[in-house]
Amino acid sequence: MDEVHQPLPEARQPLIQRTLIEWRTLAILGGPILIAQVAQMANGVIDTVMAGHASAEDLAAVGIGSSLWMPVFLFFMGLLGALQPIISGYNGARTTEKIMPATWQGLYIAGGGSVIMILLLTNVHPVLNGLNLEANTARITQGYLDAFAWGIPAMLLMMSLRGLTDGLGHTRVIMAFSVLGTLINLPLNYIFIYGKLGLPAMGGIGCGWATSISNGVAAIALLVYLNRSLVYRRFHLLADWAKPDADGIRYILRLGIPIGFTIFVEASMFSVIALFLAPLGPIIVAGHQIALNVVSLLFMLPLSIGMALTLRVSFLVGARAPDTARLIARSSLILAASVALVFAILLFVFAEEIAALYTGDADVRAVTVTLLVYAAFFQIADVIQVTCISALRGYKDTSIPMFIMLFSFWGVGLPLGWVLTFTDWLLPVMGAAGFWVGLTGGLASASILLGLRLFLFAPEAEK
Repeated sequence: MDEVHQPLPEARQPLIQRTLIEWRTLAILGGPILIAQVAQMANGVIDTVMAGHASAEDLAAVGIGSSLWMPVFLFFMGLLGALQPIISGYNGARTTEKIMPATWQGLYIAGGGSVIMILLLTNVHPVLNGLNLEANTARITQGYLDAFAWGIPAMLLMMSLRGLTDGLGHTRVIMAFSVLGTLINLPLNYIFIYGKLGLPAMGGIGCGWATSISNGVAAIALLVYLNRSLVYRRFHLLADWAKPDADGIRYILRLGIPIGFTIFVEASMFSVIALFLAPLGPIIVAGHQIALNVVSLLFMLPLSIGMALTLRVSFLVGARAPDTARLIARSSLILAASVALVFAILLFVFAEEIAALYTGDADVRAVTVTLLVYAAFFQIADVIQVTCISALRGYKDTSIPMFIMLFSFWGVGLPLGWVLTFTDWLLPVMGAAGFWVGLTGGLASASILLGLRLFLFAPEAEK
């Protein structure tokens, strides 16, 4: 039985029992998703740490290169993420004959996205010149991106095939191959960065080659598994090949572009905030980055619950079980709020200890502790909004939530943060804490508006 295809709770069962059954399903789906997310995040940590031990220039180049490819990748990741609710809905509706055609349209989109990403990242010289980088740092950055570009088709291939595996409820598949990629990336980084096994030391450029090769190996291994696994005998990539279909591609793009744009808007906002804070000095920037890293790590759990929620809601909508879909969409807010409350308490109580794990600098630690207190409130609002928007994606409702997020981030959060950080128009100048208050305000706005959308209008998406 597919992991997502759990028996539907019977209507005569007590509400609490039905809710607990659905929460158990979320745990089954979300656990492997969480491990996959952590494995993918670990790649960035590995690259940063190992490049930093090569030289400061290599570390800077990898950091700049990552900041250039990551927003573009996140956009395409969100775009291809539309495949998960689409295929999960087909699975729930028992229209399995539509699954492989949809998968192939996603693969064609991934191919087009690969061409766009490669062209963008191998021609960033104007951007690097505009940053006025030191010549060697610019050289390493471009070399890193040139090497990284070879692995882009493999990255987007895995993202599109994730629509198939996750959509069918087999979330352990991508978990396994994400962990495989991370395990391969570590030794390859060591070999290429520091020059082992007779190879020259490549520094930060070696990070790009290690990432490309590890992604390529993981993608090839995934293809072999899908073509040999008995589980996927009914969904064979080669035997069930489908030609490009304009309507199918448009359908994925219609749902996926708003998701990709939403993720891009959020990621770009954090980049803009980092630029705004730069004039306040390295101590403030360092404290902000540490607090942001802590929140990002904690966010992996509610994000994974949200991704599982998207799969489950779309499955239930396809299975024509709207009451159960509403039950899990709304009750998941209780689960998410509970998780957020626990995290908020941990940030309040252990702020000093958390800051000490990151830095021994007393000034940076003091800034971090202050920001972690604000981050506790930020965490609660962030968890609620991601739960609401994930449920709405399960209903294939993506366009209106995109505009809600755009308004909340760029219309509320960023302007409010700027005013509180640099002016005394509303309160005495708050410094970096002002942006955290602004972010929390923007996320609170998103939570309220997305919550209203979920409770009042989501059932319309079922029709």
